[in-house]
Amino acid sequence: MSLFPPNSAPDTEKVNGSDAATRALSVTAVENDFVAKVYENLAWAYDFVFGPTLHTGRLQALKRMGIQSGDRILEVGVGTGINTTLYPRDCTVTGIDLSASMLEKARERVARNGIENVRLLEMDAADIKFSDGSFDIVYAPYLISVVPDPVAVVREMHRVCRPGGKIILLNHFRSSNALLASIERAISPFTVHIGFKSDLDLPAFLAQAALTPISIEKVNVPRIWSLVTCIKD
Repeated sequence: MSLFPPNSAPDTEKVNGSDAATRALSVTAVENDFVAKVYENLAWAYDFVFGPTLHTGRLQALKRMGIQSGDRILEVGVGTGINTTLYPRDCTVTGIDLSASMLEKARERVARNGIENVRLLEMDAADIKFSDGSFDIVYAPYLISVVPDPVAVVREMHRVCRPGGKIILLNHFRSSNALLASIERAISPFTVHIGFKSDLDLPAFLAQAALTPISIEKVNVPRIWSLVTCIKD
């Protein structure tokens, strides 16, 4: 059953392909040390550069969560804590991030706004230190295209999500347009220095992570970002 009524059904991308389960996700490879260094350098400017421009997608993701009172939410890649002011105060939020500098900004934001339902922890997204089924909603905003192993991260997200819970990804993926895709592949080795791979292959990623979305929506302006919503079986 679809989560959304027919008259509000989101745009859906093609998510299959004969070699999706085996092909490389990106032409660019990164390691945790590189990612941590990039975000240590970006921490001071992240809100200014990526705050307003990507905020529409954040708001749409919050809608798709359908947060209920008492829900336990894990935000994977909490960064500077931009989302922390958006969550209802009657849920509990755990935010994790690999970057100490980003987390420092997040803690300052939480303290400044008097937010008491959010805890922030330094943690590797590919090795989440929580038990199976610990959260009702697991959310990764603008993260999957920068981590060394996106599939490993999503498998961890799936593990810590309870059965029937939501797994939500907000991210840039490679265009289905052949010309744009070739450009995104060409610039990917450079875009990683500002925090993301521009050529992450969505159909291959979904196949290799064994994810079946209930919706894929284009968000933000320009509409080159995707909001992927899944329900854990």
